[in-house]
Amino acid sequence: MPDPERSTELLWGTRSRRGLDLDTIVRTAIGIADAEGLGAVSMRRVAEALGFTTMSLYRHVPGKAELLDLMRDAVMVPPDEPEEPGDWRSGVQAWARAGLALYQRHPWLIESSGSRTVPGPNIVAGFERALALVARTGLPPAQIVAVVTLIGGFVESAARQIVDVVAAQRESGLTHEEFWGARESLFEHLDRYPTLSWIYQQGGYDKPLDPFEFGLQRVLDGIDALIRDEKRDESACVVCGTPVEATGQGRPKQYCSRACQQKAYRARK
Repeated sequence: MPDPERSTELLWGTRSRRGLDLDTIVRTAIGIADAEGLGAVSMRRVAEALGFTTMSLYRHVPGKAELLDLMRDAVMVPPDEPEEPGDWRSGVQAWARAGLALYQRHPWLIESSGSRTVPGPNIVAGFERALALVARTGLPPAQIVAVVTLIGGFVESAARQIVDVVAAQRESGLTHEEFWGARESLFEHLDRYPTLSWIYQQGGYDKPLDPFEFGLQRVLDGIDALIRDEKRDESACVVCGTPVEATGQGRPKQYCSRACQQKAYRARK
């Protein structure tokens, strides 16, 4: 387990970085992880790649656990936003897709994540971006956090499936399609399942939907429904629809202003 205090010092720049450049150490470790997987990363291996002794690395990084914290934050640089998205949904879609692309570029991120990893400035900046996008919905703070957590969890789950497929292909030398295309001995047993057989006969597997995009849109549809429900719970002017602040006393107000009240009176007359 990493020392969270030491990780915080390293990630947030409160520790002196003299001698061997810390950024070079981190970039070298990332290169090894990208090429060979997280299991290939060790303090010794990184030192050898840099042409230094292992002890020289320990002067800058306490150990592999803290090095992983630094690696995670280094690759999670928020993408440039050329222009502000028109609405929360398009912004969140872009954020989610960028997250999936990041996992695909650095599959070892899936292995290194955890509920108690100390975040660095890049990770927090990405989280801040997502919170700001969802805050546009007008949802209360606790629901904003829950929505971002939900979408982040969906992206990680989808990435894990993609990374697993790529890893299996690399290890076996067979593509996903080649592997399943050779499973005739299995398919011979599946005609006993009527719904599965019907879907297959109707071409349900001929052009499969992109599971990430399909799932992302359904998650966002659910959030849209939540936003609509929250808005229905608010008191609104019966004339113009402007939210009306609840007084907490007596009957709820029907109008946002005297002018709207007079319009409603004239309409009744």
